[in-house]
Amino acid sequence: MAKSKVEKWLTPEGLTLLAGWARDGLTDEQIANNCKIKRQTLYDWEKKYPDILNTIKKNKEIVDYEVENALFKKTKGYNAKVLKNVKVKRVEYNEKGFKTNEYEEVIEVYDEIHIPADTTAQIFWLKNRKPDKWRDKPNEINPNNENDINSFINALNDKSSEIWSEDDEETL
Repeated sequence: MAKSKVEKWLTPEGLTLLAGWARDGLTDEQIANNCKIKRQTLYDWEKKYPDILNTIKKNKEIVDYEVENALFKKTKGYNAKVLKNVKVKRVEYNEKGFKTNEYEEVIEVYDEIHIPADTTAQIFWLKNRKPDKWRDKPNEINPNNENDINSFINALNDKSSEIWSEDDEETL
């Protein structure tokens, strides 16, 4: 009897590949293409085999959190260690204090630098985390909010009463 395709993906090696593709940010369609199956087949496998579903889901979440953490870090600024090559002049002396040798060499050292906060990252963060306060048009009426609709209707009624007087109604 022939092995089904899913058995390959239920092995530790297959699950590792699925995990890697999910961590790389591939979509479900791209993962299915890599498995040489249709996207619907992948969905069916996820319903039938919890190992496949959990592997893909968990590893997508990991990448999402890593990106979220990187964005958050960028909004605040941070210090980072960078490896630099530095030219050093070495001088050797004998017991009497006379210079006996002089040479230069390049050594690697870590230097700490400050990465400043990124304004674009801050704007992106605030617009997504506090949209009521930071969206581009804060006074825009939300049609899904009943209070906003009632406020809008009341404002229209107030404006219309200012425009039309009782004398105008008699002439109509």
